[in-house]
Amino acid sequence: MTPSVPSMRDTRIDVIRALILLSIFINHVPHNPLEFLTHKNFGFSDAAEAFVLISGLSAGMAYSSKFQTGKALAATIKAWRRAGVLYVSQLCTTLFTLGSFGFFAALWTRPDLMEKIAIRPVMEHPAEAFAGIVLMTHQLGYNNILSIYVVMLLMLPPMMLLGKRNVGAMLGLSFAIWLVCGLLQIGPPNWPMEGIWFLDPLSWQFLFFIGVAAILHIRAGGSLPRHPALIGLAAGYLILSLLWVRIPLWGVDVSFGLPKVLTGFNKTFLSTFRLVHVLAAAYLIVAIAPLSQLFRRPLANPLAIMGRHALPVFIAGTLLAMVLQPLRMVVEPAPVLDALLVIAGCALLFALVYWLEFLGRLKRRATAPALQKERSGNGSMVARMDKPRIPEKIA
Repeated sequence: MTPSVPSMRDTRIDVIRALILLSIFINHVPHNPLEFLTHKNFGFSDAAEAFVLISGLSAGMAYSSKFQTGKALAATIKAWRRAGVLYVSQLCTTLFTLGSFGFFAALWTRPDLMEKIAIRPVMEHPAEAFAGIVLMTHQLGYNNILSIYVVMLLMLPPMMLLGKRNVGAMLGLSFAIWLVCGLLQIGPPNWPMEGIWFLDPLSWQFLFFIGVAAILHIRAGGSLPRHPALIGLAAGYLILSLLWVRIPLWGVDVSFGLPKVLTGFNKTFLSTFRLVHVLAAAYLIVAIAPLSQLFRRPLANPLAIMGRHALPVFIAGTLLAMVLQPLRMVVEPAPVLDALLVIAGCALLFALVYWLEFLGRLKRRATAPALQKERSGNGSMVARMDKPRIPEKIA
């Protein structure tokens, strides 16, 4: 349930996270009329990079104060328990996806649906594929984001302990892992299929721990440099990226013979062009005060509310997208109806978060009398303890 929200909560991360969640949902229903509005059409990176960076910032805020002397074990258990929740969520969304595509394949007599988004191995080699799903070595399309968070949360405790001692050392180690895995193309294996995960967590962890390092740096008294030259470079890179994807210039070879992690636009290993793009956008949001204030909304703002319920919204968005995908494959709705389906999905996500807020209020109201009674009881006990007693013999 939703905990009470501090009155001084900075809602900027919540609002940005909500916009990213909506973007992910829209992008997970490919080729719909609203897809052109998402920011993957305006630069090298997309919602996945932004979400990982936001998650790193959130993890830094949530866990940095918990890794203190004598508290590291409890914080580690909490982080790994969260990883367990994400793992179970990954299994549930995968199972739902199989059921959804199977339903439409059976009802519309479309066996070809069971060959989409990496479902075919499940049909051809069910024993190996289901074992791979449990091991996270077989991931269906559009069901491969939660798995990388599982890995990053498992990495979080040792990296956080290092970062609490030396932020630079933590970031240097994270960079080294990113670089080596990108150069040698190392990642968790796919099985029973060939290759590695579509999103290599050993590469994407660098972006996650950049977010963690930023929070550790700020909480240690540091600040983000706001130099006009840096702002100009970041803005120039975003403009170049915008022109590149809108002209487009995807056919231009800019590799210069270097590995794909250093040049190009490879998503699996989070190539430099994609990494710098999301960091440049984040820098401008933080460095330019009027731009930053655009995202500071009241606590009751719908986007701020949605951002406070990231996991249930992400899961619900995935489930809705996995219904809309096969539905659009068998029905092929007109553009207007197609757009209305996606808008209805977004409306359902907002309805979900308001329902979660309502449940949270009910829980707080239910626990308030008991808490007040407990406090009152403690007060009476204190009063009785403070009241002078008359010795029995005198009485």
